[in-house]
Amino acid sequence: MTVLVAYVPTPEGDAAFTAAVEEAGRRNARLVLLNTPREGAPVSAALADEDGVRDLAARARAAGVDLEVRQDAHTGDLADEVVRVAAAIEASVIVIGLRRRSPVGKLLMGSTAQRILLDADRPVLAVKP
Repeated sequence: MTVLVAYVPTPEGDAAFTAAVEEAGRRNARLVLLNTPREGAPVSAALADEDGVRDLAARARAAGVDLEVRQDAHTGDLADEVVRVAAAIEASVIVIGLRRRSPVGKLLMGSTAQRILLDADRPVLAVKP
């Protein structure tokens, strides 16, 4: 069994990681952390730095959870990448963090979380900070 967490270094990402560690522990599953910047971006706030990744690995280890970190760049839509990776690793659940957005913001900008929830062919656990 595998739990996939879509992670960005934000309070929402931290909440998703915490929930994913708990879920992986409950399921006795390995945890795959997907932290993927957009390909070609010169700088990406979405990419966790080495210290951040070390901290996440330590938290997983302390909980007795095996962690794999994937930080390969993606092309196209992030939601598509999360769904693709979930299928490739045969994840039993996807964990994502949610942030509050206005209805107008969702209409104009779309919502990665909404796309994952609608497009995923497996359970999605969505958490707030």
